[in-house]
Amino acid sequence: MTNLFDIKGRVILLTGGCGILGGCMAGHLAGEGGRVVILDRNAEGGNRLAAEIRKDGGEALFLETDVLNRETLVKNRQDILAAYGRIDVLINLAGGNMAGATIPPDRTFFDLDLDAFRKVVDLNLFGTVLPTMVFAEVMVAQKKGSIINVSSESALRPLTRVVGYGCAKAAISNFTQYMAGELALKFGEGLRVNAIAPGFFLTEQNRALMTNPDGTPSDRCKTVMAHTPFNRLGRPDELLGTVQWLASDASAFVTGTVTPIDGGFDAFSI
Repeated sequence: MTNLFDIKGRVILLTGGCGILGGCMAGHLAGEGGRVVILDRNAEGGNRLAAEIRKDGGEALFLETDVLNRETLVKNRQDILAAYGRIDVLINLAGGNMAGATIPPDRTFFDLDLDAFRKVVDLNLFGTVLPTMVFAEVMVAQKKGSIINVSSESALRPLTRVVGYGCAKAAISNFTQYMAGELALKFGEGLRVNAIAPGFFLTEQNRALMTNPDGTPSDRCKTVMAHTPFNRLGRPDELLGTVQWLASDASAFVTGTVTPIDGGFDAFSI
């Protein structure tokens, strides 16, 4: 019997793969037989993660990168092809936020730091566009490949404070749908582009917003959970099923989608 979710032997790239979510995905995908390539600017963390995966019997390669530098990405592509000869899945995880691109309760839109706003858009949007440009060329030559972008709950509905991040992630959702049509119409049905839109997961990037100094939930975190039917934050491993589905042939007729993984947050209102 065919296992539609089988990813054994597939070469799977994860940009920003050293974070909490990326590390969880990399470990799982390698455990399922994928050949994982971790792309991150954190060399120490990347090498450590790859070593841990190999110790557990998985296959993993770390390459230092800069998702905003095309020359670096092209060199990464050369190294990946030298090692594996192909690229099957690209997961665009690189992204993040910074304080200047947010509007705290004691400030207004007119206090927004435009330089910080621009940096957040660059990292999240261009940090997805550039890797897609570089690595999708290989998929086009193969006539098959799956790209999984990472949008956000903040792209589905505007959230207070995180204006820069929300705008950038909304652009990624649009880019995902655009690229789904662009690649399929011009290069064939083997090219698919989808996105996941995680709800609220505790990561190093949002820890200061979601927890107090003593580790207890912040007021913002309590508000989030009150508007989440599951009444809790997500766990990183709860992203894995959707990611594997999109990376595998189980989603062969799926492209241009943005899948919320949010415990019901987007569906709930009072």
